[in-house]
Amino acid sequence: MITVKGLQALLEADIVLYDALVNPELLKHIPVGVKKVFVGKRRNAHAYSQDQINALIVDFAFTYGNVVRLKGGDPFVFGRGFEEIQYAEGFNLETEYIPGISSSIAVAGLQGIPVTHRGTSESFWVITGTTSSGELSHDIELAAQSTATVIILMGLNKLNDIVNLYRKYNKDDVGVAVIQNGSLPNENMAIGTIDTIVEIVKEEGIGAPAVIIIGETVKNHKDFPQSLANWKFLLN
Repeated sequence: MITVKGLQALLEADIVLYDALVNPELLKHIPVGVKKVFVGKRRNAHAYSQDQINALIVDFAFTYGNVVRLKGGDPFVFGRGFEEIQYAEGFNLETEYIPGISSSIAVAGLQGIPVTHRGTSESFWVITGTTSSGELSHDIELAAQSTATVIILMGLNKLNDIVNLYRKYNKDDVGVAVIQNGSLPNENMAIGTIDTIVEIVKEEGIGAPAVIIIGETVKNHKDFPQSLANWKFLLN
């Protein structure tokens, strides 16, 4: 998915630096002859360090002209886009931020899971599962105490820790969806509750990259077991 403005930027590019999570279909819109450079970073596999990417943006701007930095999702949502803009502007380069479509909202929505829903969820949190130090984000514990829909990016390897936090606040029956490769043909999903999701993720063979969605709005998904959705109601 891409905005019209984002697509227009690709058509006007002199060179494109693209990330690992960029859908290859988008690269087909880049004009023939325009150089494409892969600068993707995945866990334990970096084509370039962030400092090297910053330097490439500047070097290519002076060498080629119009540099498009194509990211998966939105550049300002855990995308280091602002860092790169600051670096480029330090060399008096003109920059422009073009909003993207973040997986934090889109992946849930494409599966029929609203991140907010009247009478169910008044807000949503978007949190990184793993901080730069490799630890679980402390914000997840705060979110676990709320009624908000919580979307966790880059957190699949911390799923056990996340589940244990929610159990600490007696949230065992809260709905959870874990969606791998959202919006792509090989999309895969596990859906359950805090109490069941770890086992279901194993059964479904879910791997990274995946988005974790936690909250009562998950129970709106058409495949959510109605026996679980009605469990709390029946107890009352």
